Amino acid sequence: MMNTTMSVLALRLRLFAGRAGAPACAALALLAAGLLAWTWVASQQRALARDEALQPPRALVSAAPAAPVPAAPPVEAFYAGLGERRYAEQQVATLFGLAERHGVEWSRGDYKETYDAAAGVYLYQLDLPLKGTDAAIWRFCAAAMLSMPYASLDEISFRRETIGDEVVEARVRLTLYLTERGGRLP
Repeated sequence: MMNTTMSVLALRLRLFAGRAGAPACAALALLAAGLLAWTWVASQQRALARDEALQPPRALVSAAPAAPVPAAPPVEAFYAGLGERRYAEQQVATLFGLAERHGVEWSRGDYKETYDAAAGVYLYQLDLPLKGTDAAIWRFCAAAMLSMPYASLDEISFRRETIGDEVVEARVRLTLYLTERGGRLP
């Protein structure tokens, strides 16, 4: 049965080619080849964009320290890398600027400061509700980590209303490790 169907299709194709002529057939063949190529390229670009959206930015994965860390005892190196508590508001303002620069909306967040007496370190925790594309939110997080090496990205979660939405809602929890003495031992 399948051979009969293929034979009928081949016969119809030959009759059409005979009536249309060689130039029209060549044009149709080129059109079909171009359409197939365009479809293949478009599907590859969609797959690449989807894969890139799911991957963290390269800066987050392969970020190298800006300057070599001088040789120091581990405890001194730890405290030297901390931020200063007196600049906490400026550091939050820096995060606002990074969010704006990367096209991320930031509504009201929750902030909590605690003190770890054993380590002599202030923990400034920020719980941030963000809106933007997956890639923009990842770029914001990478930029935050690079501009504040004393910060940690503790948690990140994404929520999308529908599968086709480009804009997602994210909840990001950052902790800034700060000291009162500007990087000196307590």
